[in-house]
Amino acid sequence: MHRRTPRTSCISRAAHCLRMTRIRASVLPALLLFLPSLPAFAADIDGASLGSAWALPFAGMLLSIALLPMLARAFWHHHYGKVALGWAALFLLPFATVHGPGAALAGLVHALVAEYIPFITLIAALFVTAGGICVRGNLHGTPALNTGILALGMVLASLMGTTGAAMLLVRPLIRANDNRRHAVHIFVFFIFLVANIGGSLTPLGDPPLFLGFLQGVEFSWTLKALWRETLFSAVLLLAAFYALDSYYFHQREEERPLYMDPSPDAPVWFEGKFNFVLIAAVIGLVLLSGVWKPGVSWDLLGTPVALQDLVRDLGLLAVIGLSLRFTIAEVRAGNEFDWEPMREVAKLFIGIFLTIIPVIAMLRAGADGAFAAVAHMVNDAAGRPVDAMYFWATGLLSAFLDNAPTYLVFFNMAGGGAQRLMGEAAGTLAAISCGAVFMGAMSYIGNAPNLMVKAIAEHRGVRMPGFFGYLGWSCCILLPLFLILTLVFFRG
Repeated sequence: MHRRTPRTSCISRAAHCLRMTRIRASVLPALLLFLPSLPAFAADIDGASLGSAWALPFAGMLLSIALLPMLARAFWHHHYGKVALGWAALFLLPFATVHGPGAALAGLVHALVAEYIPFITLIAALFVTAGGICVRGNLHGTPALNTGILALGMVLASLMGTTGAAMLLVRPLIRANDNRRHAVHIFVFFIFLVANIGGSLTPLGDPPLFLGFLQGVEFSWTLKALWRETLFSAVLLLAAFYALDSYYFHQREEERPLYMDPSPDAPVWFEGKFNFVLIAAVIGLVLLSGVWKPGVSWDLLGTPVALQDLVRDLGLLAVIGLSLRFTIAEVRAGNEFDWEPMREVAKLFIGIFLTIIPVIAMLRAGADGAFAAVAHMVNDAAGRPVDAMYFWATGLLSAFLDNAPTYLVFFNMAGGGAQRLMGEAAGTLAAISCGAVFMGAMSYIGNAPNLMVKAIAEHRGVRMPGFFGYLGWSCCILLPLFLILTLVFFRG
């Protein structure tokens, strides 16, 4: 007799996680009540007065993310939250000692209220709603079908985020190709296109672009500025994938007989379709915060809290609650929904957003700051930005660190003013955006969905390449593409 997964058990676990999120979020209202008794502080830090040693916690944070999962996997799995907290403390405590607790508190509040809370709330909303949609059934993985799924995934990535699109489509793609002996290339290209490049057209698509949106970049700017680079890359990569997949598919010794197919073909249908409505609500809330400017805001230790941003974040929390309440347990079980990826992102990014505070301040200082040499590298002798250098510098760091903080670093190095970067320096902002989003595909650690796709594929029996094996794939396929992009789009 088939036992149904108790609906209450899954919902209770999800509700517990949401309650914990609310408990942590309750710190903010308490802080708001406490603030009137505090003097006013400025959230800005004079970067010219900071030495390069203040960047060491940020460097340690990123190196921990890059190296510890490979060098000390068990330790990292159990203690990554403590590692992130430790690096944050190594910045905040000395900073409070040297510059005063008021300056440290102002920087902390700005990082949490202006950047971390909006960022993690959006990521959580897309993660939960996408995890509430389960694709049932199966199709036969022909080259045409596989190419179509990758193209569809690219479109969805800009609407529901690279993480959401990847989690929605990776399991159906695995089922469609589970009778293929050589399927590794399918999921390598899936990471290239769906988990990275496809998210370049809206701030919803990839975390770096949402950080840009929080810094003042208009919601529609990425679509208007990056569609040529994205379309160019998509056409070349999809054509290369179709040719490679056709080669393997038509070598009959490379394909198992159909009677050995672990998941025979069956009509495709969706469960949890209510979550599509919720994803539309997420898009609407983000758009609302970009176009609705009522002019109402509150000052929080030098950080303005705008009414439209507060409405957006509260609306996203409501979306999370509705998805958890009305999505039946069997749907999330079919997706093998688990909170661990969200917990990891939440814990690591609190460390990133805190340790990056002095780095951003020093970059904003330009030639007067500790990173003057880096500024000279990406700018010419007259101080004008070199778009090709911004593309490659942002991209190569995004490949081996995390692309979201890397974007923020070079965004500030280019001046940090959204209006100027969207206007006279639009080419530079496009180079930074493409570098962060596109080259996040170069390694497994460049973007969070990369490792998630790898883990799911390996769990389903796909022999994915290791870290350096995947790097070989990306160097052979993506580096030539990026060189062509540089010659065509970023020569200025």
